[in-house]
Amino acid sequence: MRFLFMHNKHMRIQEKLMDVSFVLIVSCSAEDDDSGTTTPAVTQQAAPAPTPQVPTPGKSSLSAPENNEVCYEGEEVDDSNSEVTFSWDASSDTDSYDLLITNQETSQSQTESGITSTSKAVTLATDVSYSWKVVSKANDTSDTAESDTWQFYLAGDPDVNYSPFPPELLQPISGSRVTPSNETIELRWNCSDVDGDLARYEVYLDNVDASTLINTVDALTIATSLEVTVENDQIFYWKVKAFDQNGNTTTSEIYSFRTN
Repeated sequence: MRFLFMHNKHMRIQEKLMDVSFVLIVSCSAEDDDSGTTTPAVTQQAAPAPTPQVPTPGKSSLSAPENNEVCYEGEEVDDSNSEVTFSWDASSDTDSYDLLITNQETSQSQTESGITSTSKAVTLATDVSYSWKVVSKANDTSDTAESDTWQFYLAGDPDVNYSPFPPELLQPISGSRVTPSNETIELRWNCSDVDGDLARYEVYLDNVDASTLINTVDALTIATSLEVTVENDQIFYWKVKAFDQNGNTTTSEIYSFRTN
C-alpha cells in the first residue's frame, strides 16, 4: 500500500509540472502576441533609370561655294558687295548649324548662328578670298561637330587682278616634333592663285615670331618645298608669303615645331 501511495503521489507531481510547463508556454506565447512586434518586410529599391545618352551631332559635308573656286560670282548687291549662298548636306542628330566665314586677307571672322536649314545667304565684300565651315549642334548636348574648311574667291570687277590664296602650310604641322637629318628639315606648303600669275614665295623662320626672312623661292608649282638648316632641341616658328606678278601678296598662318 505504501508503494502504491508513493507512486500515485509521484504521478500527481509530474502532472503539476506538466501543467506549470503548459502555463509557461501559453504565457510566453501571449507576451509575444501582445508585443505587436513584427519583422518588417524587405523592400527592394528600384534601380534608377539610366540617363539617356544624347548622340553627338554628325559632321556636315559642304556643297557650295566649291573648295578652291577661283571666280565665284554671287548675286550682285552693289559695286563692292555680293550675296553668297552657302549650302551643305544635313548631318545626323543635328538641330541647328553655325556658319563661320573668315576673310583671309584680314583674318576677321563672322558667324551666322542658329541656322535650321542647310543653306544661308550672306552679303560679303567682293574681290576677297574667304574660308568657311559649318558647325553642327544639338539642343541637349554641348558636343558639336565641325565640317572641313573650304575656301573660295568672291569675284568682283573682272578687270581687277586677284591676290593669291594664302599659302597652306603642310610640313611640319604646327606643334609637332621633328628629327633633323644632317641638321636639315624640309618645309612644305601649297598655294594657288585666281588668275594663275603666282611669282614667288618668301619663307620666314626663327625662334621667336617667324619675322626673319630666310629664303625666296620661285613659284614654279602649286606644291613647293624648301630644305632649311636647324639646331637640335629648339622651338621654331615659320610662315610663307605668296606674291603674284602684279605685286599682290598674301601670308600663311604661323606654325611652330620643335626639333629633337
